[in-house]
Formats: sequence, C-alpha cells, structure tokens
Amino acid sequence: MLFFFYIYYMNSLNKVFDIQSEKEFENICLEIFNYQFENNEVYKSFCKLLGKNPKNVASSIQIPFLPISFFKTNQIISTKKKAKKIFTSSGTTNAVKSKHYVTDLKLYETSILKTFKLFYGNPKNYAIIGLLPNYMENKNSSLIYMVNFLMKKSNNSFNKFYLNNYSKLKETLLKLEKNKKKIILFGVSYALLDFVKSYPLKLKYATIIETGGMKGKRKELIKRELHEKLKNGFGVSSINSEYGMTELMSQAYSLNDEKFKFPPWMKIYIRESEDPMTIKTNFKSGGVNVIDLANYNSCSFIATDDLGKIDKNGDFEILGRLDNSDQRGCSLLLE
Repeated sequence: MLFFFYIYYMNSLNKVFDIQSEKEFENICLEIFNYQFENNEVYKSFCKLLGKNPKNVASSIQIPFLPISFFKTNQIISTKKKAKKIFTSSGTTNAVKSKHYVTDLKLYETSILKTFKLFYGNPKNYAIIGLLPNYMENKNSSLIYMVNFLMKKSNNSFNKFYLNNYSKLKETLLKLEKNKKKIILFGVSYALLDFVKSYPLKLKYATIIETGGMKGKRKELIKRELHEKLKNGFGVSSINSEYGMTELMSQAYSLNDEKFKFPPWMKIYIRESEDPMTIKTNFKSGGVNVIDLANYNSCSFIATDDLGKIDKNGDFEILGRLDNSDQRGCSLLLE
C-alpha cells in the first residue's frame, strides 16, 4: 500500500513540475484540491464552512483559498509524514509566527532550482552572495534556506552570507568584478540601501535581487523609488525582486524592474477586499491569492495579506499590505 502511495505521490509531483499548458494546470489544480480536501483536516473544515467540496468545484477560480493567518494557529499539513523542517515567519518578537511544516525538503529544493533556472539559468554560472543572516544564525527561514541551497548548487568559492560586514562585502564584489565573474546578490531592501549608502559602486557583472523588507526598519518606499536608489547605489541599470513567503514552496521573480512572473505551477488571483471569497476579473487591485501546486503536502491555495494587481498577461505587482495585516517579512529576520 505504501509503495503505491509513493508511486502516486511521485507521479503527482512530476506532473506539477512538467506543466506545459493552462489545461494541464487546471487539471492538476483540481486533482491537488481533491487530495488536500481529503487529507488536510483544517483545510477540509474551512472548505465545508464555505459549502465547497470536490463535487461543486469545477475550476481553479472556484477553489477556496485558506487565509494565511491559519498557519499561525494550526498545522496545515496534507500528509501523515512527519515534518523534516519547520519554517517560521520573521514576525516581530512578540508576534505569533506562521509555521510551515515541510515533510519533503527535496520538493522545496526542486522548486527552488527549477524556478531559478527558469529565470536565471544554472546557479553554477554565478557567485551567489546573501546580504542576509547566514544559515547557521537562522535555520528556520525559508528565504535563507533557499539562498544557502543555491550557494551549494553554485559551488563558487566566493559564495557567502554577509550581514554587517559591509567593507568585506565591498571587497568581494570588487574582486569578482575585476575577474569579470557574474554575481547574484540577494538582500533585504533596508540592508541593500544601507550598504550602498556607505559603499556606492559601479557594477557591470552583478544582478541585484531585493527580497523586500522595509516595514519596521526604514521609511516605507514605493518600489520605483527603492529601485532608483539601489540602481544609483550599485551603478546598475535595473533591479530584480523575489516574491516568496514562509507558507509557500515556490517563488516569483521580477526581472529588470518589471512585474513579477511565476513558474508554470504557480498562479495569482486578485480577490475583492469587501468579499474575500470573490475573485476580481477587472484587473484592479485587491487581496492576493496564490496557487502554488508545489505546496502539495501543505495547502496549495492561500489567501495572503498582500495587496496586489494583475495584468492581462498574468504578471503581477505587489502594492503593499492590506489594512490591519501583521508586520512581517524579510526586514524582521533579525528580530
């Protein structure tokens, strides 16, 4: 019995990462909804309260999205397997933090690597640097786990986490530039700003990826203003962004100051602010709902606290946080 379950499980995961069309996405989406409805007690109870079940849900737009706050008070899990890792959100010290019980780290790593290759190519082509706490300082951060994993795949001797040692980071960047080595620098917004304020540079071979994180640390900047400051400070023509969260298994990226794009197994819907169960179809702003089919063992359908907007191509932008949502995010990694 366990053998057949394993084969079913692996086939399902392979299908998730091999999606080629909207029809395939819809079919797998409904398959995973059925699976999580039957195997995730918290999600099943939530769906029942809304009068939703596999018999009356016929498309992804009809699937109930679990409020992200449930991750603070419940184990959101769709398997009997024990968690190999528990990622926690970087909320304020006294806040109740979200917990993501990850039963399959290979699944997370597959999602990380396939998404990175989709947008940037092979990690081996880069020196990967993190302006973040190192992995040993914060093993429960999904972001730091992601960057640490990409460093391992890159296997470059210059790969390293920096936090407060800005002068050493400058030396490393200049050394890589001198040798014409391609660089990816992941960093929280406020730390990137602090770095370029002390050490403005002119980089030719670096891709800067800001991961968010201004709230509670600095005066809030709109994305355009933030990117202009970072472009001027690093001497680059554009800034990239990463969109992910503790409760997800996948990431979206914004390349060259453009809107976020996501891998084929993810999708964004925008919901009405007044009626959270209604999906907007008019391309106006609202709450962000995320479908992440790689989140197979937890919940793939999450209503976030982010405010966003989607365009006709399916690309999206994050406009801020919904009113009364908790302070959280990359800026709080040190709390």
